[in-house]
Order: sequence, then C-alpha cells, then structure tokens
Amino acid sequence: MTWLNAIVQGILTGGFYALFAVGLSILFGVMGVINLAHGDLAVIAAYVALAMIPVTHLPAVLAFVVVVPMFAVGGYILQRTLLQASLDRDPFTTLLVTFGLSVVIENVLLEVFTSNTQSLNIGSLLFDTLNLTPQIPVSYFSLVMLAVAVGVLGALQLFLSRTGTGRMIRAVADDREAAQLVGANYRHIFGIAAAIALATVSIAGIAYGILSGFTPTAGTANLLFAFEAVVIGGIGSLWGTLVGGIVLGIAQEIGAQINPAYQVLAGHLVFLAVLALRPRGLFGLRAAT
Repeated sequence: MTWLNAIVQGILTGGFYALFAVGLSILFGVMGVINLAHGDLAVIAAYVALAMIPVTHLPAVLAFVVVVPMFAVGGYILQRTLLQASLDRDPFTTLLVTFGLSVVIENVLLEVFTSNTQSLNIGSLLFDTLNLTPQIPVSYFSLVMLAVAVGVLGALQLFLSRTGTGRMIRAVADDREAAQLVGANYRHIFGIAAAIALATVSIAGIAYGILSGFTPTAGTANLLFAFEAVVIGGIGSLWGTLVGGIVLGIAQEIGAQINPAYQVLAGHLVFLAVLALRPRGLFGLRAAT
C-alpha cells in the first residue's frame, strides 16, 4: 500500500510538473526557443500574486484571475521586443538573452523581496484531503491542479487543431517560410505562442507559491524539472508533456520511498535513461528520413 501511495502522489506531482512544462514545450515547439528564464517567470507570478493580494483583497486561490491575463499580455510584449530581436540574429543569441533575463529577474527579486521565503496562504484548503484508503490521502488542491493541467492541455489541443489561429501556429512551427508565403505574420504568431506560454507558467507559479515556500532563486529547480518532463514526454507532444511529468513525479516519489535522499536523484536517472533509450522522448516526433 505504501508503494501504491507513492505512485498516486507521483501522479499528482506529475500534473504539477506538466503545468510547468507546457509553456516551455510551446516556446520550443513553435519558435525553437529554449527559455532559460522559464522557472524565474513562474516565480515572478508567485511574487506578483503575493503583492497583489493585499491590494485587491482577493483570496490567494483566486489570484489566477488577475495574474494569468497580465502574464499573457506580458508574454506577447516580451516576444515582440526582446525575444524577437534575438531570434532575428540566431538561436544562440536567444539562449544567451533568456539566460541574462533569468539572472536579471533573480537579482531584481532579491533586491525587492530579499531572500526570505514567502508563501501564498489559502488556509485549510491546502491541507484538506480525500482519503482513498487510510494509507492513501490525496490533497484536494493537488487533485485540482492535476485537473487544471489536463484541462489546460486539452484546451490547447483543441485550440491548435480547431481554430484558425491554432492552425496558423502549427503551420508556422512546421515551416515558417511556407506560412509567410500564404500571408502569415509569423512575428504575431510567435507573440501569441509566447502569450500562451507565459499564461500557463503563471498558473504553475501561483500553484507553486501555494504548495511550498518560494524565494527569488527557486526558478532554477523548476526549470530543470520542467525541462526533464518535456524531454521525457517528447518535444512537440502536448500530451507527452503530461506523461513526462507523471513519469518524473512517480520516479521521484518512488526514489523518496526507498530513501528520502534519492528523491531528486531518481528523477534524474529516469531522465538520463529516456535520453539513452529514446532520445526523442516517449512520444516525440520522429525525424524525417
């Protein structure tokens, strides 16, 4: 029963990782950008919610309503300015720019909020559990976040496959030059993709702020776990991102069950095993031959 509980908790953790990873997957899949500031942007969302709550008097659990639209707009502006300017040069420049952005974000947050650990308080809602059995408690909040991750991925899948804008995003991702020939403004499409990516990472950032304490330097670990989830699931596959997050979460929980010191290590080992056996991930697109 203890091992079953580890698997259940791993699935819940995996939904959280998938929520973090989906924005990273979108940016890379559409623009070819590896956003090294991805985790730090999530931390900004948590701090924005922290600063906003006393002003708006909204409960922390409703901070998403204000922060997500803000980050969607910010994502569009960020892409049309900083990221697009670096993309016009070369992908390596974009890597350096996002690394620099990460450094700037961390240092600004340290100056404004100091290094003290903060958290978003939702009271007893965080600790309320559904007991599947006496040995398998399931946090309602973690269950909701798993449902949100599935809902976000499902909505994105429908958006990309059923709407004109979504199909244009896929066309630009597949062949930018051909999409331009039929009138697509790829810079605008890139901006929409960045808006979606930052909107999803803001949800993950607020959830992270509720689930655990956060500091200005917490983004690095979140970036690493998001990157591993994307690679395990397969770059280019939205549902693969969910599977990758769940595989990573289960590996960590089983590692922790063996020895608490092995929790993070177990996830890294699974990541390396997938890279060795299936370099394109479990559901990654095959290379053209």
